[in-house]
Amino acid sequence: MRRREFITLLAGAAAAWPLAGRAQQATKLPTIGYLGSATLATESQRMAAFVQRLRELGWVEGRTVVIDYRWAEGRTERYAEIAAEFVRLKVDVIVTVGGAVAAAKQATATIPIVFAGAGDPVGSGMVASLAQPGGNVTGLSVQSIDLAGKRLEILREIFPDVRRLAIIGNVEYAATVLEMGEAQAAARALGLEVARSEIRRAEDIAPAFEALKGAAQALYVCADATINANHARINTLALGARLPTMHGVREYVEAGGLMAYGPNLADLYRRAADYVDKILRGAKPADLPVEQPTKFDLVIKSRRRRSASPCHRPCSRAPTR
Repeated sequence: MRRREFITLLAGAAAAWPLAGRAQQATKLPTIGYLGSATLATESQRMAAFVQRLRELGWVEGRTVVIDYRWAEGRTERYAEIAAEFVRLKVDVIVTVGGAVAAAKQATATIPIVFAGAGDPVGSGMVASLAQPGGNVTGLSVQSIDLAGKRLEILREIFPDVRRLAIIGNVEYAATVLEMGEAQAAARALGLEVARSEIRRAEDIAPAFEALKGAAQALYVCADATINANHARINTLALGARLPTMHGVREYVEAGGLMAYGPNLADLYRRAADYVDKILRGAKPADLPVEQPTKFDLVIKSRRRRSASPCHRPCSRAPTR
């Protein structure tokens, strides 16, 4: 090849490279808006399960999909702000949990929303029904209301002398209000006196424990974003008040609680990735039924070793003893 022809060919190729680069950048990767209700530290295991399942389905972060993370840090007032930001960013799907679903749903009626866990998605108005969600929202239920009675049966079996029970929860979350009512009814059916401790923000937690002094012998904790962000503090206060605690989330026992019975949340987040996969491939949320948990954990801390005992296990039904 002559020198002049080579220079001409090289110049043409060089001119084409920026065009190729711009064309590649113009191909926008699908974007997932991940609205974490608490903090990265408290949700790291669940988030890792979600990301790992996406990878198994072919969605590799940074290569075939973008995940835009935002953390509300237990401050429910941030839900609307983050949801509005995701709408401005035009994400392809929003993944969140619990009380944040309402804010996301209010922010958009078109962007698909997948909840990795919700206490009562029908009763809270997130979906029309489990079988036919309708609209742009679907996901997985954690059955917190249905499991309230079983949790109290376990608590009473381990502590048969308990006569006075306190129930603490964030009444700003509709599902918590329903769970508190169900737990209160179940407690009275077991012959327990009940003291309700209603909170609305983190600052209410310490005064709530002050008010419970002498009024309870055990504590039932209703999980939500505010509780999730402050569960270690709640366990510390309960320990100081000598109140055995019953939770619905196994991580709360790992952070100092006494016992928990509820769905395996890491499994729910893995299954939430399946919803996202289907939506990114063209499915509509309205056509994807809300699913219920299939794996449950019973975790009871050994009072001698002060660590989680081997009795925690996944199960598909309530444990028998």
